[in-house]
Amino acid sequence: MYAFDYQRPSFSQDAVSMMRSLEEPKLLAGGQTLLPTLKQRLAQPGTLVDLSRIPDLSGISVAGDVLRIGAMTRHAEVATSDLVHAHSPALAELAGMIGDPAVRNRGTIGGSLANNDPSADYPAAALALGATLVTDRRRLAASDFFRGLFETALEEDELILAVEFPKSGPAAYRKFRNPASRYAMAGVFVVRGADGVRVAVTGVGQEGVFRWKEAEAALTARFAPDALEGIALDPHTAMSDLHGDGAYRAQLTKVMARRAVEAIGG
Repeated sequence: MYAFDYQRPSFSQDAVSMMRSLEEPKLLAGGQTLLPTLKQRLAQPGTLVDLSRIPDLSGISVAGDVLRIGAMTRHAEVATSDLVHAHSPALAELAGMIGDPAVRNRGTIGGSLANNDPSADYPAAALALGATLVTDRRRLAASDFFRGLFETALEEDELILAVEFPKSGPAAYRKFRNPASRYAMAGVFVVRGADGVRVAVTGVGQEGVFRWKEAEAALTARFAPDALEGIALDPHTAMSDLHGDGAYRAQLTKVMARRAVEAIGG
């Protein structure tokens, strides 16, 4: 690990100021990706800005039909929150599938979304549920936030404050876990709303999380597992690695989509 300075602000405004004034700063949320990267000397920040002591970045609340989750809220809190279970049971279930207890008690929703790992779970929920990411300077729709592998619309000195999830119709998330990392080799979040069906896929796309438009059209026309029989992902657009090639992931996506539809009650 390379040497670096360390700052732990008490207010989100101070964290933003540090990001703008310090040389090569890096935000530290749950650290589940950043710390291993530092240990392997794959990153060399000048200063780590630790967000863990900023109280207004944590917490879960509901106002009207909107569920607001602070960026520093841990996965375990999302998984066990009565508010989340009442507002979006599928989101709570997804949070409970992330990693293992150690990861769930350290990792944060804001850190996961900002990192935008192509196999992370939360991006699928944000995209399918039509979430809004609230930063220190603007509001970003999830459809505009994710830009590609580990890439988002965030500016270098921009800080996620919270994520807002509107009330949705019945939803379910199903994933096939990598047995070692428990990341999604194929994760599918399905939402059945009044205006149609939304299907978001993680762990598969070469450019990260995406909406599966063909599945959405088929399920909007007829919401049933066998409505997916006549469609398939192009395996050439799916990731391929030592855990599974593109054809394998494309098939897993279809299986997970069917299971999500079955869970909703199609």
